[in-house]
Amino acid sequence: MSEPTSARESPGTDLSDLEAMLGYSFRDPGLLLRALTHRSYVNEHEGEGLEHNESLEFLGDSVLGFLVSSRVFSRFPGLQEGELSKIKAYLVSAANLLQLAKRLRLGEFVRLSRGEDKTGGRTKRAILVDTYEAVIGAIYLDGGIDAASSLLVRQVEEILDGLDMKQVVNGDFKSVLQEQLHDLGRPEPVYRVVAEIGPDHRKTFIVQVLIHDEVVAEASGRTKKEAQQAAARLALGLIGRDEPPRLTSDRVIK
Repeated sequence: MSEPTSARESPGTDLSDLEAMLGYSFRDPGLLLRALTHRSYVNEHEGEGLEHNESLEFLGDSVLGFLVSSRVFSRFPGLQEGELSKIKAYLVSAANLLQLAKRLRLGEFVRLSRGEDKTGGRTKRAILVDTYEAVIGAIYLDGGIDAASSLLVRQVEEILDGLDMKQVVNGDFKSVLQEQLHDLGRPEPVYRVVAEIGPDHRKTFIVQVLIHDEVVAEASGRTKKEAQQAAARLALGLIGRDEPPRLTSDRVIK
């Protein structure tokens, strides 16, 4: 259940300002307020019946993936699946979502506990990216897929217009990952073969990619290079977050 529609404000900030930047006015403002509510705020106000934004984040992530895939397919109908996948992975990476969140100034609107606020929560990548996804989920619930698409298309087009398509399409996932880590001021990824499965003529390699000595993705391939590329593709969706990464894997062996 969303919060009462009369609750329109984050401390010191009128949410109509955010709605103006979104280009969308909520029929149920409680959905937007929930999308802006971090778990720390709910924990600090225990007993008040508040809801945090994590389920909306889950929904928004799926809506985001669908809409970005649809837009990329429509704009580049002649590209192959692998090329389309590279563009999508770039667009939905945490590094890009962070920039979209900043354009909407979400850090000014998110509801945090006093402790989280004092430790810089309004500028943390993880909080901003998660809040962005939650807002997408809230717009989808309030106004449907067309409302969510209107915002996403507008923001994604701005990125696509300035995108180095040659680098993304003609390059590889490893190159794109390395470039985005460089832009974030982070070290280069490290790839590690952790298993070799099967006979020599049909061997499957399991490769992990590490960032800051943390394993963030794991993937399989029939060659080391193929497994590295698959791991880099998975890692692209995780970079830019401040919180310790949770391992993502494609452990299904084909």
